[in-house]
Amino acid sequence: MTMTQLKQRSLLGLKELSKDEIESILDRAAYWENHSTKVHNTMQGKFAANMFFENSTRTRFSFEVAEKRLGTEVLNFSAAVSSVQKGESIYDTVRTLESMGIDVGIIRLKPIGVLAELATKIKVPLINAGDGNNEHPTQALLDMYTMRKHFGQLKGLTVTIVGDVLHSRVARSNLWALQKFGVKVNFCSPPNMQATDLDVSYVTIDEALKSDVVMMLRVQLERHESGMLSSAESYREHFGLTVERASKLANHAIIMHPAPINRNVEIDDELVEHPQSRIFPQMENGVPIRMAVVERALS
Repeated sequence: MTMTQLKQRSLLGLKELSKDEIESILDRAAYWENHSTKVHNTMQGKFAANMFFENSTRTRFSFEVAEKRLGTEVLNFSAAVSSVQKGESIYDTVRTLESMGIDVGIIRLKPIGVLAELATKIKVPLINAGDGNNEHPTQALLDMYTMRKHFGQLKGLTVTIVGDVLHSRVARSNLWALQKFGVKVNFCSPPNMQATDLDVSYVTIDEALKSDVVMMLRVQLERHESGMLSSAESYREHFGLTVERASKLANHAIIMHPAPINRNVEIDDELVEHPQSRIFPQMENGVPIRMAVVERALS
């Protein structure tokens, strides 16, 4: 396979992906969602390796269900119980699995820049399942899919992403992809959680409530130790989606969250499964999206 073909089949991020390419993934996901058969043999005989150098139950299971529905053989690799703990480099681990004959690698890792470098050395397509605070392309794709399904189209929507944007790969992937579709993206964050490198408007929480989509990010409670977060209670008071705030949303507006959720911190418990919430449908939509992405890598 040439490097150009590899690049076309890998999914490292949405910043560089064209609007047409993103649209074709969303359309293919719709095909899979409407396909009533649960397991297909489309990709029978292909091997997919889920290489998670950073924990994530939700994303890994979603990929695994997608791969199994396509009929692929699935290999799961967890860094916590691996040779990486013994000091082996990420490159050596991925290279080892490649040499054993995998057809696609799904990778989540903490350090930024490692995935892009790996992609130049590994000769099978790679899919980014989240790298540091750089990108999380499949999460943004499932978010866009959820919005498109609800509103019919993306163009003209206003989406406000609320929370710790500074450390969020979800915010970045959504920003870069949604802008290609004519969506107005705003951020709403405490001053010490703003990403000054991104060209985007910051709005108040009251302004955020006027959006078509209010996307809450998970509060990383571990930031409390570093002094970045004063307290969970204070965060909820100033930036949380409370029941009182949610009552000000327009009737057509939807609430989103990439999960896992800190209930009663960034979003009140009663709102998680509120009629306007799309949090669980988002997770559901992750499977057809990841089927489309894995199929694209393997076909």
